[in-house]
Amino acid sequence: MTILPDSVRRPGPFSLPNLLTYGRIVAIPAVVGLLFWPREDWVRWIALAIYIVAGITDYLDGYIARAWSQQSAIGRMLDPIADKLLVASCLLMLVADETIYGVSIWAAIIILCREILVSGLREFLAELKVSVPVSQVAKWKTAAQLVAVGFLIAGPAGETVLPGTIGIGIVLLWIAAMLTIYTGWDYFRAGIRHMVAEDERNNQTGP
Repeated sequence: MTILPDSVRRPGPFSLPNLLTYGRIVAIPAVVGLLFWPREDWVRWIALAIYIVAGITDYLDGYIARAWSQQSAIGRMLDPIADKLLVASCLLMLVADETIYGVSIWAAIIILCREILVSGLREFLAELKVSVPVSQVAKWKTAAQLVAVGFLIAGPAGETVLPGTIGIGIVLLWIAAMLTIYTGWDYFRAGIRHMVAEDERNNQTGP
């Protein structure tokens, strides 16, 4: 078994997992800026490449943090924030440039609203010291969501290589939206249960 030096194993703000998370955050304005660029195929491919690298770091930072015992509070805070910012900013830009259009805009709205709802619930439950584990369905939702956004970022450039690229992305986006409704309701139901229990405790201990 390889023994890592303390300088590598020691968790901190500049540990490797956190640096990967910072890199994912830095990638957000890069991808947004490229999607804001006029529709050129090479711009879309560069945006997709950066997005894919950012997605890979999402897996690597968690894996390295666990393997090297480098879990940190800042990493636990920033990792989900980076993921949500990346997806939300890409969805907004894809709606703005009409890669996502018509009724499919509702799929993007559903996903964005769910992220806001779950973030609020997690913040409230954290005050109660209640942890809400990520379900398997939520992982499937995240996977469908990330792949959908990837296809849509490729967009018109992808159509020249794989006809139907945008259509595949839209279908996956709706799948992600449906899973989003299911997991969002699951989180909301758990949150309501804890809220009711907290109110009952407060009423029992009140004057």
